[in-house]
Amino acid sequence: MIVGWAGFCIVPWYGIEDGFFSFAWLFEGFPFDGDVAPGLFLVLQGEKLWLAPIIPFLAGPLLAVGKKRDDQAYATILILCGALGFAWLIAQGFSIGIRGWQLGWLETLFGPLGDRQFGMGYGGLLVATAFLFFFTQGIAARGAVNGDIFVVGAIGFVIAIVTIFVFYPILNMLASAFITQDNTYSIVVFVEKFTDRRLWGLGCLSGGRCGAAWNSLILAILVGALTTILGLIFALVVTRTGFRFKRSLRAMTVLPIITPPFVIGLAIILLFGQSGTITRFVADLIDVTPGRWVYGLPGVLIAQLLAFTPIAFLVLIGVVEGVSPSMEEAAQTLRANRWNTFRTVSLPLMRPGLANAFLLGFIESMADFGNPLVLGGNFDVLSTEIFFAIVGAQYDQGRAAVLALVLLAFTLGAFYAQRFWLGKKSYTTMTGKGDSGVHPLLPSGLSIPVLLVAGIWTVFTATIYMMIIYGSFVELWGVNNDLTFKHYLTAFAMKFGEEGIRWTGSAWDSFWTTLQIAAMAAPLTAIVGLVTAYLLTRQNFAGKNAFEFGTMLSFAIPGTVIGVSYILAFNVPPIEITGTGIILVVSFIFRNMPVGVRAGIASMSQLDKSLDESSLTLGANSWQTFLNVILPLLKPAILAALVYSFVRAMTAISAVIFLVSADYNMATSYIIGRVENNDYGLAIAYSTSLIVVMLAAVGLLQILVGRTNVGRRMSQSRTNLAETP
Repeated sequence: MIVGWAGFCIVPWYGIEDGFFSFAWLFEGFPFDGDVAPGLFLVLQGEKLWLAPIIPFLAGPLLAVGKKRDDQAYATILILCGALGFAWLIAQGFSIGIRGWQLGWLETLFGPLGDRQFGMGYGGLLVATAFLFFFTQGIAARGAVNGDIFVVGAIGFVIAIVTIFVFYPILNMLASAFITQDNTYSIVVFVEKFTDRRLWGLGCLSGGRCGAAWNSLILAILVGALTTILGLIFALVVTRTGFRFKRSLRAMTVLPIITPPFVIGLAIILLFGQSGTITRFVADLIDVTPGRWVYGLPGVLIAQLLAFTPIAFLVLIGVVEGVSPSMEEAAQTLRANRWNTFRTVSLPLMRPGLANAFLLGFIESMADFGNPLVLGGNFDVLSTEIFFAIVGAQYDQGRAAVLALVLLAFTLGAFYAQRFWLGKKSYTTMTGKGDSGVHPLLPSGLSIPVLLVAGIWTVFTATIYMMIIYGSFVELWGVNNDLTFKHYLTAFAMKFGEEGIRWTGSAWDSFWTTLQIAAMAAPLTAIVGLVTAYLLTRQNFAGKNAFEFGTMLSFAIPGTVIGVSYILAFNVPPIEITGTGIILVVSFIFRNMPVGVRAGIASMSQLDKSLDESSLTLGANSWQTFLNVILPLLKPAILAALVYSFVRAMTAISAVIFLVSADYNMATSYIIGRVENNDYGLAIAYSTSLIVVMLAAVGLLQILVGRTNVGRRMSQSRTNLAETP
């Protein structure tokens, strides 16, 4: 109630052009000036009278003060006030816009409005939040989910934000699949675009080109499978071998995820293109004409494997570490050798992580557009086709929406295939009992090929990054290889004067903006993702499957579509945030949230529910249990969510292209501008600097989060155990 009344009486109701936190509005006629006035003052001055019905909905909960939670009237009052207040905010927000009535029939019914309203500000946000939690607390008082206020409130909050920032913009975009040229809806138009040969053609079977749908599906399956295998290999090397350089290997696996994708593509072209270093060397060695094999499926596959293997590794490292050592030691006590222990005990318990890693690799491949754009050649995929449908000369939003719908169908199929493979088996390995075991090492027959594959892939990754670093110091990549610092000085020059440091480099503005946006988005992404994972793994409620699918939806849609749909949805009231930093933060949160969700689900699947029950039995509530029992055991998942969301906010491309503005220019849009101007040296120098910054950030996050120690023995005992007969 305090939050709701503060939002209505104290905080400006509508959005402020200069930004709320500039606090300039305090000196611009507050609280009587209509542009910065709170809702109550607008109503008292006879302006925006459609806000007046909010007052009784805010005052109604006062009737519940002093009543017991099990009182029927208590729940009824909160449910009615919350539901009706929230519904009224939505109704008036979509009915009245910057030109008066938004719907023609309202103007016919009530006549011209003679007034208008702008996008919701922090006042409206606080009131909407109060109404939402009035409603969830009333539902909890009715006994929903055992009457747990925290759980019901968390479910309501996640549903609300996913609906607003995922379903609403995407449905708004997909509706254009049925729109004709005269702005009417037609199913015939949808069918014509859906059955296009460019989408479903099978010409590749007869020497031609296959449709973008089949190309995307084949590529996604290959990427999902291979990234899961490589991610598992690296996770096993780090946790189940005596490899001495584990920290360096862990850092190397994370390198590709902190690199703008087209930079990896350019490095691959420099190595394997028609004039590439390795291509020319091999061609001269065996006396053949260099080919263009890297453009198409092979090149895109290599680039995506480099980019997305770290995602699988970040998901699987927590799962592999989370397998209870006692179970593996029990198998060895029963005379199973290390190979049988791994095959029959360890690997089956990793199935949730394997399934989630494959799903994320599949979805990432489907949604990626940077690598296919650079290396695709004639290999058309859905994401690039959507991009050209939106920004190309054709500008066909309907076709882009149809392509997005096909992509979504493929993702939904992978989602349910994953659930079918996991089934209803239990993968719990951690209970409330102490575990003093140590993970056994891999059998030698498996450790040798694992180390060999990891070594080869690490050398290949290192070569790619050596080429990137080298390219940032040469005058003109591939033409004039004279070494120079010119690109770094142009981007990051500084001057020291009487006024202090002046950031004169051309890249500083976008760099500071990107760092600020990523630092805000990362913790919010991790919080939303892990709370969602907790609800999915620990609570049962109606609509749980739809709830889980909704949290994955934004990950399945290409960033190109996310960017355009956000512009269409949030460029007008009631939520008008286009051109602000808020829209960038929001897009990153809901684009990257699924990684935190999947990593959290994979790790929480191994935690016995008796841990929760013990905490609740000892008098803690659900919030205290989540904070003090569950979260400390989820440090790998927390780290995965923080690292992934931070670096993706720093390196995102597709959605950012549409959402940046003059005041909020991101690093990747700046880099793309340099690439379009053929200034590759400056683009690569900037990318190299970002890599260094993000490596430092990843290390800092790892120190802050820490790691989960399942066993009690010192790490040195691992070697002693391995040598014991």
